[in-house]
Amino acid sequence: MDGQLDTADHLTARQFVIAVKKLADALNYGTDRSPFLGSGIEYAQSRQYQPGDPVRSIDWRITARMGKVFVKEYEAPKQLPCYLLLDTSASMTVSSVKRSKYAVAVHIAGALAFACLDRVSPVGVLGVGGRDVRLEPSLSRAAVLRWLHEFRRFRYDEHTTLGRRVAELAPTLPNRCLVVALSDLHDPTAVPALKLMAQRHDVIVIQPQDPAEQGVAGTGFLRAGEAETGRVFVTRGSRRWVDAERTARQLKRAGVDHLLVRTEQPFVADLRNFLIGRNVLGRGRR
Repeated sequence: MDGQLDTADHLTARQFVIAVKKLADALNYGTDRSPFLGSGIEYAQSRQYQPGDPVRSIDWRITARMGKVFVKEYEAPKQLPCYLLLDTSASMTVSSVKRSKYAVAVHIAGALAFACLDRVSPVGVLGVGGRDVRLEPSLSRAAVLRWLHEFRRFRYDEHTTLGRRVAELAPTLPNRCLVVALSDLHDPTAVPALKLMAQRHDVIVIQPQDPAEQGVAGTGFLRAGEAETGRVFVTRGSRRWVDAERTARQLKRAGVDHLLVRTEQPFVADLRNFLIGRNVLGRGRR
């Protein structure tokens, strides 16, 4: 692919690593007793209560139905491989504010990777733009740093391949995985593919949004060009190019957790609460 490579931010390599590790520490803070990334406990069965069983393991639903006390049994805790799907397409790089969607996505991807590695969960990465970049799940911090620095650099001429890459990835995953897609979801095939993947895997979508995508009220009709294809179209200024609320509802119905990250606003607290909330809601129970 032709095109000039640019850097997603103005940080040096050392400054970038420090910023990513700082964000990972913020996500990890206060979660030692209940990890929310990369680990899960699988429910196995319920059996009748025996003296010495902890009260907190009582299966109240079966107890109420059977009239006898039953407790839940679980398989041993295991670490879930985590796949990070990073959208490197052109629409991610266009920005109306200081931070582009792409810069935010790369920082979040790096922080999630380090947070998973802190819990000894292998991390894999898949580029879902024009570049064919794939790292199989690994516990190597050096490998993670290599792809992080590679993904800091981007092109303005990449198209999105999120839907196709998700469809290709799903059959290659033999066991349950945590799949995190970082994308603005400009690919119309992405949501159906993610919903299908959620039938077997734990799926999260983190969607960066630029202020310009929220609509420009009062501007009437606009003549614009699509960043990835060059297609020219006419639209109303009040139109939202990607309806994030509708997308969130669609994903939620399919069991996919969705977080909208606005690039002009602080996002660390929202991201941390979102990830902790996944554990409270029992997303690791499947």
